[in-house]
Amino acid sequence: MKVILSPRWAIAPPDGNSDPVDATLLIQLLSRVQTAGSIAAAGRIMNMSYRHAWGILRDAELFFGSKLIVKRPGKGTDLSELANVLIQADRRFSARLAPTLESLASELEAELRKVLPFKREAIRLFASHGFAVETLLGLIKKEGALIEVRYRNSSEALAALANDECQLAGFHVPIGEFEEPVLKQYRKWLTPDYALIQVATRRQGLFVARGNPHGIKGLADLARKDIRFVNRQAGSGTRMLLEMMLQRCDIRSQDIHGFETAEFTHAAVAAYIASGMAEVGFGVETAAQRFNLHFIPLAIERYFFATKALNLDLAGIEQLMALMKSDAFRQSAKALEGYDASKAGNVLTVHAAFNEP
Repeated sequence: MKVILSPRWAIAPPDGNSDPVDATLLIQLLSRVQTAGSIAAAGRIMNMSYRHAWGILRDAELFFGSKLIVKRPGKGTDLSELANVLIQADRRFSARLAPTLESLASELEAELRKVLPFKREAIRLFASHGFAVETLLGLIKKEGALIEVRYRNSSEALAALANDECQLAGFHVPIGEFEEPVLKQYRKWLTPDYALIQVATRRQGLFVARGNPHGIKGLADLARKDIRFVNRQAGSGTRMLLEMMLQRCDIRSQDIHGFETAEFTHAAVAAYIASGMAEVGFGVETAAQRFNLHFIPLAIERYFFATKALNLDLAGIEQLMALMKSDAFRQSAKALEGYDASKAGNVLTVHAAFNEP
């Protein structure tokens, strides 16, 4: 059983005298027009007649008092600025909410299992959100395995594992000079009786608009007066890494315009920049690629699932590790820009993972 929660939104008129516009359906249609090049082709993709599709667009244009579709003789159909703003808003909205909705769906699945005749126990995973984790969870559910997911930052996930609130905790650590200072934040939980399951490495860096129109080259540019920045939320591993990198460069956070503007996922940061609401952000390369942004690499991280060594014999974790070693997962992860899952599923001790005596 899989519970599916998806965001849906509408736009109501200020006077309340007419029906709200179903923005979700409208944006689906606009997106199809954008990719297919015409209203007729978009309608066919959505299994609706041209008349029905045109009626939705016409009613929305009357509602807004502005064009959504611009017909260019001999060049097909383009979207107006308003239509593009709506599409970008929907992508930003979805990027922000997707992990939250996934966690809520997982909680509801767990509640249903308590009152329905399920015999198997689910593995509980608390993890920092990431594209490889998202991909893995999709494959796990296709296999019929039971897993409950809660998206938490790395510190919260490791603390939950220590308190037996979960069997797996996802966290990430940079390779190189920032490994040790980041590990200091986690050492109180990473005891010798833990095992670390390798998930992937991933690249972190700056997101800027395609073509890099502001000529951003590195962290020093974040303090420029003409640059707006969008951050990750306080407590996230990505923000912790960024703050360490800024400290090394003697860049003060108070000199960065927008430093306290925070999003909860890498995709939401990318969507924010793609919408033109900021010039630069920091996150994993896959998010930049999905939103057609330019990426400036700055760091490589390793992503692990931590577990207590005695949990490795649990059937659910054995199934998970087998799936991580499968061609299906490794090929899916290979398609994620900036990720390398060639060692996924391998188990290390804490000492071996970080070259400790």
